[in-house]
Amino acid sequence: MRKLTQRRAVDYTSTAVRYMQTRMWQRDCRDRTGLQSTPAAAIDMLPTVAYSDNPSTSFTAKFVHTSLNKNRCSINCVLWTPNGRRLITGSQSGEFTLWNGQSFNFEMILQAHDQAIRSMVWSHNDNWMVSGDDGGAIKYWQSNMNNVKANKSAHKESVRDLSFCRTDLKFCSCSDDTTVKVWDFASCQEERSLTGHGWDVKSVDWHPTKSLLVSGGKDNLVKLWDAKSGKELSSFHGHKNTVLCVKWNQNGNWVLTAGKDQIIKLYDIRAMKELESFRGHRKDVTALAWHPFHEEYFVSGSFDGSMFHWLVGHETPQIEVPTAHDNSVWDLAWHPIGYLLCSGSNDHTTKFWCRNRPGDTARDKFTMNQNQGYGDPNPNLGGRFPGNFPVLDQPLAPGGPFVPGLTRNEGTIPGVGAAMPFSLDSPLHGDQTQPLPISMTLGAPPLPPGPHPSLLNPNQQHQQQRYQQNPQQQQMPPLPMPPPNMQQLQPPSHHSLLPHPHLPRPPQMPPHGMPGSLPTPSMPGSLPPMPGQRTSLVLFCLLDHNFLNV
Repeated sequence: MRKLTQRRAVDYTSTAVRYMQTRMWQRDCRDRTGLQSTPAAAIDMLPTVAYSDNPSTSFTAKFVHTSLNKNRCSINCVLWTPNGRRLITGSQSGEFTLWNGQSFNFEMILQAHDQAIRSMVWSHNDNWMVSGDDGGAIKYWQSNMNNVKANKSAHKESVRDLSFCRTDLKFCSCSDDTTVKVWDFASCQEERSLTGHGWDVKSVDWHPTKSLLVSGGKDNLVKLWDAKSGKELSSFHGHKNTVLCVKWNQNGNWVLTAGKDQIIKLYDIRAMKELESFRGHRKDVTALAWHPFHEEYFVSGSFDGSMFHWLVGHETPQIEVPTAHDNSVWDLAWHPIGYLLCSGSNDHTTKFWCRNRPGDTARDKFTMNQNQGYGDPNPNLGGRFPGNFPVLDQPLAPGGPFVPGLTRNEGTIPGVGAAMPFSLDSPLHGDQTQPLPISMTLGAPPLPPGPHPSLLNPNQQHQQQRYQQNPQQQQMPPLPMPPPNMQQLQPPSHHSLLPHPHLPRPPQMPPHGMPGSLPTPSMPGSLPPMPGQRTSLVLFCLLDHNFLNV
């Protein structure tokens, strides 16, 4: 019998229903309910389209699931279906694999191409998909994965990228044969070939609204083309190595480029100049993806398996996932709603990433060091969940953590700043006495004075003399308790208690251990003890009452 395993699922239905309820009375973002950083606030989460003014709510840095085929091979491209229910991956073996978009389980696999699949794109009307492979072939697919047309000689070499125009009547392709071609979709006939790159063309993208193409290639150039006339409009020389990917922003003004020089550049076609450069990757930048709703938010993947999240206007990455994959990230794809991100890699895996829920932290085994992940125990945290606590840079001292500004009192009694040199595990037997602390810490209170020699018996006097002669080897007898502080033991009152002027004052008690002090009741021949404070107060009140009644 097959073992039942619990599969993690990410569902966007609850956020959509909540959004339908709240948008009836919310005017704009000012009426939106603020999310508290507790798990209970997850029911108030809304889709990413509701947070158009705050792109940080759509950062998908939380790892969800890893999908792996039985046939282990590189995942070259990933693409969501238009309804977001499935994810399609194109592999090095030429297979299409369909994964469930909510539970991420396997659904279907089919042999789509004879060679490695390099590119896939959906038409804007969501009815057709076009794919290209290493052999230069281009194929048409319906939404039910039915292949209806194939052009096996579209390019002489590998088809690197594909893109549809806004009306879906045309689409373009680029190849390692140094050309960019424009195709009529209905007849699958080539209309024009754009030649201008001196080497392999690695990426191409059609403008969201205009008849304008952008391409990048191995000649380190980014070129703009007129799709109608086939003329080259402009070239950007900002990169110092191969340009691997180019992407238009949905606003139609920005174009994002990245390459092997480890730099991402943002160009504005209105001014025809570079707006910003993003540096942070340590290897080739191999993948880019704009968010579907936040125009300033995009994600990049690198040859070393890292993924960075960026915002336009900030030169440093907002989130770094240095160990997202064990090998190069070949492609990135956003879910149509924008709450999930999928990445395909050369490590044969497809990974899914989602938004953090309220109360979550962006600390997991992909965004932390090796010893800080969920699966790795942290020796400094003793049975606690490693992901919820920061790991200290230095190991803890033997005394453990302590509050800043306070000193450690290892092995000391509260109120006494010296460590006792005897062990609590060894009991005292017979006449065995406690040793006196040899050294006292700075600021420790002094020990109380011992009893006067005249009050000691002969045996105690002999021990005291031996200790004075050799204090390092001898031990002092146990000291009696110091006298209580009479001022602290007085009952609270508004007026101090004064003795009656016609009554005699009681004799003052000298300090304990000084000459003239009374002997303790435990010694033979001692005097009766002085009356306690409570007894003296009662007697005084009675005497005062009798005196006033006379």
